[in-house]
Amino acid sequence: MNQNTLDLMRQMKFTGMYNAFKLNLDSGTTEKFTPDEMVAQLIQSEWDERHNRSITKKIHDARFRYKAAVEDIYYLSDRNLDKNHIHRLAQCTFIDNFENVLITGSTGIGKSYLASALGYHACSLGYKVAYFNAPKLFSRLKMSKAEGAYLKDIAKIERVNLLILDDFGLQPLDNLNRAALMEIIEDRYGKGSMIITSQVPVSKWHDIIGEQTVADAIMDRIIHQAHRLELKGESLRKKDKKIEELITDLD
Repeated sequence: MNQNTLDLMRQMKFTGMYNAFKLNLDSGTTEKFTPDEMVAQLIQSEWDERHNRSITKKIHDARFRYKAAVEDIYYLSDRNLDKNHIHRLAQCTFIDNFENVLITGSTGIGKSYLASALGYHACSLGYKVAYFNAPKLFSRLKMSKAEGAYLKDIAKIERVNLLILDDFGLQPLDNLNRAALMEIIEDRYGKGSMIITSQVPVSKWHDIIGEQTVADAIMDRIIHQAHRLELKGESLRKKDKKIEELITDLD
């Protein structure tokens, strides 16, 4: 009877239930549970299994640049990064409120890692996230427009709860990229959140976007109720290199 139950669980793809029930059978602990306790354990095991699979899929679909964690963020004194502020952002209420997070600072300061860490944490809480390198996204949208897949790609972006645009502003936007950005921002305004990282200060984004009327509309929507993080200090890559050289010298 137990083997038949296990076979049915496997066929119905109740992986969590299957593993928990089989473990209890193998360890001989089934008699320690009352019927309602056994049912509760099997249901909880199945829920945990499906929840973990859902998180894994969300992380895979997001296509993050880094495998990052909020717990591993450096809060060095010269980074201008407040730990309490980051932990509040990690609660992801900014996503529920359709607010944006703007992260600026020099190259190597950890902007992409910070954005990815918040994105990873959002996935763990059940939000749909998409990560894009901004220049690559705009190039992709140009190609999809030529191939007739533009509306499909824009619709995918619109459906996520959190859109991460990394390395925004490396080069001025042309007409097609400006129009694509305007459409993305318009679709998400009041319906989704964004994290944007850039080496360029927010005050200069207007010039990067170009065409004053469109730039005004985009900036107004991006900045409205946005959380700003202006990272400072020396490049973390340089610091890591200095530490490696110091260790080598000591050896």
